[in-house]
Amino acid sequence: MRFTTASALAAALFAGLVSAQTPDGFTPAVEAKLEVIYGTKATIEPGTRFTKAETARQPTIGTSDAPLNGTYIWLLIDLDVPSNFQNPSSGPRRTNLHALITGFKSSGQTVSVSGVTSPIYTLTSSSTGPITYVGPSPPAENPPYAHKYVSLLYETPAGFTVTRQQVGQTLGFNLTTFVNTVGLKEAPVRASYLSVAA
Repeated sequence: MRFTTASALAAALFAGLVSAQTPDGFTPAVEAKLEVIYGTKATIEPGTRFTKAETARQPTIGTSDAPLNGTYIWLLIDLDVPSNFQNPSSGPRRTNLHALITGFKSSGQTVSVSGVTSPIYTLTSSSTGPITYVGPSPPAENPPYAHKYVSLLYETPAGFTVTRQQVGQTLGFNLTTFVNTVGLKEAPVRASYLSVAA
């Protein structure tokens, strides 16, 4: 079988699309997958659909390819909050921060989840903040609109702390400003996203 330049380019583009764990257009784009598990259901594919009831409690997070050995901060961001709740389709969408929790480390434990072929090396934290988890609850829209929720995992340096004041507004949360404010030097090490509709 002979590959042409065009078919090689198409294959590379397709590989890039399937490996992206963040939604199209989201910055920073992340290829390494963060496993996000609600009960017995995981984000098998980017954008896996969940219900509000399924996402009511904070998920278990981890990795299925190798355990992580650092200390991490986990964020969950809704990318699709309407700027006008009376007429959601009439204006731009904005972000809302649903969780920002520090101190995640390897638990030394694994879990198995249907649809994930490898055991998942879980991460746990004794912290609940500075932004405690609030489950997705997008408003009903006509036509229905599924919100995208991005999970990001950043490695943090020794002695890293973050205050509630450094987080800023949760509605209209600006990830770039936050990362610069707290001095996170690297891009997220892992990510995934799911979708939830009313």
